[in-house]
Amino acid sequence: MGLVLTEEQTLLKETASQFFQEKLPVANLRKLRDEKNADGFERSTWKEMADLGFAGVLVPESYGGTEFGPVGLGIILEQAGRTIASTPLLSTVLLGTTAVQLGGSQTQRQDILPAIAAGETIMALAVEEGPHHNPTQIATTATADGDNFKLSGSKTFVIDGHIADTLIVVARTSGEVNDSNGLTLFLVNTSGTDGLEITRTIMADSRNAANVTLKDVSVPASAVLGGVDGGWDVLEPVLDAGRIGVSAELMGLIQEAFDQTLVYLKERTQFGEPIGSFQALQHRAAEMFAELEVCRSVVLDALSALEERRNDVPSLASLAKARLSEASKHITNECLQMHGGVGMTDEYDVGLFMKRARVAAATFGNAGFHRDRYAGLDGF
Repeated sequence: MGLVLTEEQTLLKETASQFFQEKLPVANLRKLRDEKNADGFERSTWKEMADLGFAGVLVPESYGGTEFGPVGLGIILEQAGRTIASTPLLSTVLLGTTAVQLGGSQTQRQDILPAIAAGETIMALAVEEGPHHNPTQIATTATADGDNFKLSGSKTFVIDGHIADTLIVVARTSGEVNDSNGLTLFLVNTSGTDGLEITRTIMADSRNAANVTLKDVSVPASAVLGGVDGGWDVLEPVLDAGRIGVSAELMGLIQEAFDQTLVYLKERTQFGEPIGSFQALQHRAAEMFAELEVCRSVVLDALSALEERRNDVPSLASLAKARLSEASKHITNECLQMHGGVGMTDEYDVGLFMKRARVAAATFGNAGFHRDRYAGLDGF
């Protein structure tokens, strides 16, 4: 993907921007939060997004999707980040579709992908078991029981877990905790499944996550996604896609926070002058602008690698996530400080951008996790 969007990509960006500004502005997140909405998102708006092709952007046309690819989804996620839109784009469109595409049987693809594209099913990846991202630290077990498997264990920070129709549960069928071998992915129906308990957790950014408990949950062998003991081959690329997707969303978030802060610097006056005319603030704004340009290049390269299925996807996913996690903290801090005291109030959006940035920075690994992974992938 070049630094200049194609005509088709530009049209998609304009469509997504207009949609999120009109249908899911920041005020929508405030409304969902203040009303304590049980779902945490609007199903009618999600259906509109599906009708526009957003839900099927990764789904092949043969399954009813638009097949716009990872770059197309990155463009949509960036625009969603500019309004902190609460949608199942990440959990279902990116993680769910990618997992089914990589590990699904023909029957599973036929059953799930058209439903995702139509906005009729929501999926969630249940992998984390501790307070920090560690995808190999899996103690949840799956034991063969005749033609079925019985799953037992607990999961945390399951994005959109409380609204999911199907969970992708990562369980251990062999090996030891912290071993990437011996993992298996299972499709678990959330409706009427004995032993499955899902509890919503509302995070600092007012978005959706859930804790999941499994007690002898029985699933058929046909629910295995990928191979038994070979789940890591599906899970790792799915997580890398998620890391790049979160980075794209963060890109939109920090760009919007920066743009709103520039407007404030030009409007707010002190000693009869706009505060943006003060040299100290100009220097800080220039530093943020430069950081934004670096971040945009990093995200574009990662999306391109994903689209072209290059071998350097893992490295670029960690590079993007580390860079955007650090930049989002720095830039949202600066934006809030430049707003002065009012930036701390709920009336201004900049505080909401900061909260979303903090949660997104920790999702699928913080900057420290990915600096270490990046170095490890390069042999250090």
